[in-house]
Amino acid sequence: MAFTEQDFLIQEKWFNKPNNLVIKSVAPSNIALVKYWGKHGIQLPMNPSISFTLNKSQTQTTVYLTAVDKLSDKVSFKFYLDQKHQADFEPKIAGFFKKIQDFAPFITHFDWKIYSNNTFPHSSGIASSASGFAALSKIIIDLEKQLYPPKTATYYAHKTSFLARLGSGSASRSTAHPVMIWGHHPDIKQTSDLYAIVPDFEIHPVFKTYKDSIVLVEKGQKKVSSTVGHNLMNTHAFKNIRKQHAFEHVLQMTGYLKSGDIENFIKLTEAEALELHALMMTSSPNYLLMQPGTIKIIHKIRNLRKDTGLPVCFTLDAGANVHVLYPDEITRQLQQLLFSKIEFETIHDYV
Repeated sequence: MAFTEQDFLIQEKWFNKPNNLVIKSVAPSNIALVKYWGKHGIQLPMNPSISFTLNKSQTQTTVYLTAVDKLSDKVSFKFYLDQKHQADFEPKIAGFFKKIQDFAPFITHFDWKIYSNNTFPHSSGIASSASGFAALSKIIIDLEKQLYPPKTATYYAHKTSFLARLGSGSASRSTAHPVMIWGHHPDIKQTSDLYAIVPDFEIHPVFKTYKDSIVLVEKGQKKVSSTVGHNLMNTHAFKNIRKQHAFEHVLQMTGYLKSGDIENFIKLTEAEALELHALMMTSSPNYLLMQPGTIKIIHKIRNLRKDTGLPVCFTLDAGANVHVLYPDEITRQLQQLLFSKIEFETIHDYV
């Protein structure tokens, strides 16, 4: 069953309003294999995307909730990262609360103290907004469960992704594992633009042990925000061909993940990464986010694969850092043949 926005509106009156609550959650980040690039409406994707969940790169969030006596149309909250108050993050969270208020009207009845930390280094090439909004959305759904009559597990799973999407599009894919698809695809059952789903097929065993090592070519904040990048697709000369590619690629990728076709998985994953950057290089204005170090690592990976036959490949986000994807069984060989030969970058491993 596919859910609509109306399905996520709360019709019942709550039957319980606790005064003090502590709710904890954990959510992983993810790396897109077929990229989401371009959006419309309120955080709706221009094309479907499919991602690996990075289970060891997590945001851990604890929220302390206190019932408020005087209601407001805004949520009262403070946000802490690594135990330090971070006012710079609060406007984006306030915007998130405003977007979800129709679907979670109970959030204004509490004062929120939000404490988060990440298990991965900052500026490491992993999008903390994805795991961060996913973790916060899990807490909101946990609170809904305590306040209202129970609903189905499917409803809660899809609404969690739905809420997370309103904070950050890619956050919709950070609410479950091991693979998630976000965006309606006519040939893939249950897919939706409103939320991501765990596809209803069995992933081949080889992909269940895949690792993602991130080569830090460039640290610091992204040079181009995701919002700016997505908006550039609205008038992009290659907008329609990109949409066509994405629909084709998502369907192809699901086939490779089911069959264990590593050779074609590698070809498509790398083609998607390069197409993402080609779109940015041909937009108006245009951006060149790959750096000399990025190109160097790509050549090293491709040369190693050619010389040894090892099934290692790369993907990229909208930045200079390189995600190295490979089966766990070749980790030791890659440590010797690739990672030990990279002198100027830092490697972080996640499964």
